[in-house]
Amino acid sequence: MLTRTERACLVIVDISGYTGYLAGSELDHAQDVLADLLEVVVGGLAPVLRLAKLEGDAVFTYAPEPEVDGSMLLDILENCYFAFRRRIQSIRRATTCPCNACVLIPNLNLKFCVHDGTFVRQRIAGSEELAGRDVILVHRLLKNSVTETLGLHGYGLLTRASVEAMKLDPSALGMREHRENYEHLGEVLGYIHNLERRWTQVQAVHRVFLTREDADMTVDFFFPAAPPLVWEFLTAPDRYQQWAPDIRRREENTAGRRGIGTMTHCVHGQGAHMEEILDWRPFDYFTYLIKDPEMGVIKVTAEFAPSDGGTQLRYSSRMENPEVRAMLDNPEQRPMVEQQGKEHAHFLQEIFAHLREVLAQQMAARRDDLAATEEARRELQAAAARYWEERRAAGQVVPADASTS
Repeated sequence: MLTRTERACLVIVDISGYTGYLAGSELDHAQDVLADLLEVVVGGLAPVLRLAKLEGDAVFTYAPEPEVDGSMLLDILENCYFAFRRRIQSIRRATTCPCNACVLIPNLNLKFCVHDGTFVRQRIAGSEELAGRDVILVHRLLKNSVTETLGLHGYGLLTRASVEAMKLDPSALGMREHRENYEHLGEVLGYIHNLERRWTQVQAVHRVFLTREDADMTVDFFFPAAPPLVWEFLTAPDRYQQWAPDIRRREENTAGRRGIGTMTHCVHGQGAHMEEILDWRPFDYFTYLIKDPEMGVIKVTAEFAPSDGGTQLRYSSRMENPEVRAMLDNPEQRPMVEQQGKEHAHFLQEIFAHLREVLAQQMAARRDDLAATEEARRELQAAAARYWEERRAAGQVVPADASTS
């Protein structure tokens, strides 16, 4: 029986600097620290990207087409990178252990190689693996000259094939063109996404966040899926169509991706309004303005919190127009505005109920992939827990969020 050829976005993530780190550290300690960091990486990529294999200090993942768009892919890569950097900071600031495995942790960084192509599944020693020319290519990309030529250690190297498939504009995104040559594969044209720069930029951006106390209306809803998957279905227009087909959304992204400044034209029935993103923090929250012809300007924050078995979404909104706020302060007019809020809350409950059904179907379809990912994370967590418990038993201070068995 012939193996079916599939197409996917292939992503391999590698802890850069690990060879030097390993050479200068105690072997058993270094391997356990690696497990801690790899668990952070796997957790940062799942469940949107599916785990193909753990490969030493690298994680090989993929997303079958057309499951992820370009904006979502960049959000995933950055979210994973930021989680890795925060973990490095946490260990550096909170650990007093003098062993080289702890002292040298800040020397580590993360690089991502992304390619779009085809593969087949094959079973080797009882395990399923992805195989094919494009799988070989994305692995070869790990051996590149980016650090030597650009001085970067934290970056994403995206091939032209992946950029075209994801409909990304390298110029608008500030990506730098880069070329590599490999035996038997020839020249590979790619683009560099500077994650070190993005890490600095995001930390400097002012937060815009609407609290429950400041909101006029709050809707809480539970979804049976992890925050990244809920985020994707709430923000990507193609995904939106799968659960709210009566709503048409068209994005305008001058920066080349969804994020601060993105304008969305939203049409529902006879009504239409514009939305502008003010703050974008995958996969924690996003805040945007609704510019409605009737209700004026409305500020909204959608906050995502991991919950047992899924995600708790808090959707809060506040009327911003002075005229509407005056109506809310007027005892005679306030009931009318509040009634409109109740109708909108009811509408949200209805469409979110449909989204919950769609996400439940998605989770069921990915059951085997999710189980494999969770098993890998449990094994990595167990290895990391042993290490931190040994450090603690030796009288060392360890990070408060260190894994425990």
